[in-house]
Amino acid sequence: MPRPAPKPKHTRPQTPPVIETVEVAWLLRAVGIVLAAALVCVYITLCLIFYKKQAREVLHPVRTPTSSSPNLIHFGAVQTGQPQLAGEWMGAPKGSRYSHLTLLFLASGDGNRSTFAATQHALQQIGLNVFAFDYRGYGQSYNLDPTQSSMTEDSDSAWSYLTSTRGVPASSIVPYGVGAGASLAARLAAQHPEIGGLILDSPHTDLEQIIRHDPRLRLLPTGLLFHERFPLIAPLASLNKPKLLLFTGRTRKTPEPAPFASAAAPRITVELPTLPGPLFDQAVRRFLDQPLAVPSPTPFPENPR
Repeated sequence: MPRPAPKPKHTRPQTPPVIETVEVAWLLRAVGIVLAAALVCVYITLCLIFYKKQAREVLHPVRTPTSSSPNLIHFGAVQTGQPQLAGEWMGAPKGSRYSHLTLLFLASGDGNRSTFAATQHALQQIGLNVFAFDYRGYGQSYNLDPTQSSMTEDSDSAWSYLTSTRGVPASSIVPYGVGAGASLAARLAAQHPEIGGLILDSPHTDLEQIIRHDPRLRLLPTGLLFHERFPLIAPLASLNKPKLLLFTGRTRKTPEPAPFASAAAPRITVELPTLPGPLFDQAVRRFLDQPLAVPSPTPFPENPR
C-alpha cells in the first residue's frame, strides 16, 4: 500500500530585525549635557583652588635664609616644643634717648625681614630697640604657605615673646607695620590697650585690587571668595591712639592711602620722598617726643619737604 505523501510544513515568514535609530539631536543634547557638567565641575574646582590658595596671589614670601646674626632668636614653640619663628633683637645704642621703647617690626607680605633691613637699622640708629622676625613661610622660620591667619598668629607670638619671655613692658612697645603688616600692627594696638601708639608704613590699601586686575582670575567670583584682606580701614577709623602714618611717592594719580584718610585722630600723616632718610628720622623722632607722651594731635607738618 503506498505511503501517504508527507504534509508540507508551514513555517512562519521571517521578519527582518528592527534596528533602533538614535536621533542626532538627542545625541547632541546628551553630549552637551556631559560637557556642561564637566565645565561646571572644572569651574567649581578652580574656585576651590583659588579659595584655598589665594594667599599666594597677594603674599610673596622669600625663603632665602637671612644673614646669620649673633642676635638671632628662635621662639614661638608649639606642642612639639620646637620653635617655629626666627627673629632678631637689635638693641638701642647705649645712652640713647628712646632706649626705653621697643619697636615690634611687622614686615610686609613680600620678601622677608632682611628686605627691610635698612628701615630697621635706621630705627635702631634713632635710638630704639627693634625686634624683627620672619613669619612662618618666610626667611628662616618654619616653612609653610603663609596666610592672613598664620601671620596674625605669628604677630601674637612675637608680642608674647616680648612681653612674657623677654619681659618688655607692654606700654613701651610700639608696633611698626609695613604693607600687610600694617593691618597686623593696627590689630595689636586695638587688642592691647597698654600700647600707647603705632607707626604704619606704606600699607596695602586694597589687596583685592591685585586679584581683580589679574587676567588669569577674571572668570572667577573673586569678590565672593577672597578672604586674605588684611583689613585696615575699619580698624584705623576706630583706633583712638596716636598714629604716625608714613607713605612715599604720591602723585596726582596716587593719592594718600585710603586707610590714612579715614584714620581716627590723633594722627600724623607724613609723605616722604624716600624711606628711610633724614625726613624719616625727623618724623619718627617728633612722633616719639610728642604723641606718645601726650596723646593729642601735634603741629608736625603734613608733608615735610
